[in-house]
Amino acid sequence: MKLFQQLLVAPAALGLLAAAAATASEIRTELNMDGVNQYASQEQVTSISQFSDVQPTDWAYQALSNLIERYGCVAGYPDGTYKGQRAMTRFEAAALLNACLDRVTEVTDELKRLMAEFEKELAILKGRVDGLEAKVGELEASQFSTTTKLKGEVSMILGGMPDFDNVDEGPNPDQTTFNYDVRLSFDTSFTGKDLLRTRLRAGNFESLPFGSSSQIFTLDKATSTDDSVKIDRLFYDFPVGDSFNVTVGALVRNTEMLAFIPSAYKSSILDYFGLAGASGVYNKTTGAGAGFRWKQQVEKGRPYATFSANYVSGSGFDDSSIGAFSEESGINATAQLGVKAANWGAAVGYRYGSEASRIRNPNFSGTLLAGEDSNSVAVGAYWQPTDTGWIPSISLGYGYNDGGGGFPDSQSWMAGLQWDDAFIKGNAAGFAVGMPPFTDDGDEAWLYEIFYRFQVTDNISITPALFYGTNAASNGGDDAWGGVIQTTFKF
Repeated sequence: MKLFQQLLVAPAALGLLAAAAATASEIRTELNMDGVNQYASQEQVTSISQFSDVQPTDWAYQALSNLIERYGCVAGYPDGTYKGQRAMTRFEAAALLNACLDRVTEVTDELKRLMAEFEKELAILKGRVDGLEAKVGELEASQFSTTTKLKGEVSMILGGMPDFDNVDEGPNPDQTTFNYDVRLSFDTSFTGKDLLRTRLRAGNFESLPFGSSSQIFTLDKATSTDDSVKIDRLFYDFPVGDSFNVTVGALVRNTEMLAFIPSAYKSSILDYFGLAGASGVYNKTTGAGAGFRWKQQVEKGRPYATFSANYVSGSGFDDSSIGAFSEESGINATAQLGVKAANWGAAVGYRYGSEASRIRNPNFSGTLLAGEDSNSVAVGAYWQPTDTGWIPSISLGYGYNDGGGGFPDSQSWMAGLQWDDAFIKGNAAGFAVGMPPFTDDGDEAWLYEIFYRFQVTDNISITPALFYGTNAASNGGDDAWGGVIQTTFKF
């Protein structure tokens, strides 16, 4: 029997068999039964094949084999039989237990010898375990909540836009600016499947060159809070059954209540390229709202269907006194039907907006859909290679906006390529091109972006990026270009 197996069986054998040891010894000395003597005198069995009357078809064959091979604690008769079909007498049972005692004694002696030999190592391990227990106790005593985790994201962005002519508002884009964006999320779970999120945000971006949603180079991580801290998310998400999730919140974003955005392009630089080419449907409206997500239940790894729908009162983000169901509240009703697999996805989306709702348009000076309701549709899809390498992921998206009352019909699109593990594992590179919303009779603007993300550690990344736009409305219709170095810390 192997030493490790002996160590495992020793405690159990000692507890179960010690009381029977004296009895078995007395039986051998006081009784002289032929069957018991034959059984007790048999040498230790080492293989089940030594028993001529035990066959693989017997119901206890495997159990008997384990006892012999693992524990060496089975005896038989001198004639090579086990006599498994015959009832065992109490005397034979005692003889069997006695046959095991020699094995238990061997284990005990070896265990004592090993404990003495590794006494110093065992003491060190005990000290380490005691230290870990003390640290765990200290952490449990000092944590502010057993149900809440803090997640943070800090971005520091160095950037500028050379040869930008419009300097009527904010800092001169010709100058290099150094801005920050901080997001702190307090994520609370009461059941392990639900989520109560309270997010604090602060930033010092001006409208120019990167902060306003009407600027062609609006950044994804750019907000202005006048250097104060504000709550910009407050919602509760919980499951209903196996297939549905419901979200309700006083500050919740419509795109975050969708099952997924149909794009694999994740530069996190220009805001427009994070909207799957359809900034009307995926307009990031934030306010009081509710929504649900449905996911088809399929075998793991198989494609599944999703359906999402939500309602957000956009004006409630700034003024909670506005009725959440009135036309003036900036109503956004968004729905999306999609199919998703491990490395690809596709979706069609629809958004209805009341007269005060907005689309996310980085090349129009006005973003309010004034006077009439609006409708937007989107079609998007992406594919990713199973293994990272020279083949990039491909993302395509298209959007159409049916406006009115001073906001003309428009359409938009984007295409993005992204290489994960580019040159070094964990890094990423990408290139995207697209056209922000444009009208049939208006001037078209093209937008380009290229980036490379250095994943310095699991928590720190540095992303240099360059971008170029034609016919930039915020630059008097001239072309414009710019660049940033974005350093992001996550914890």
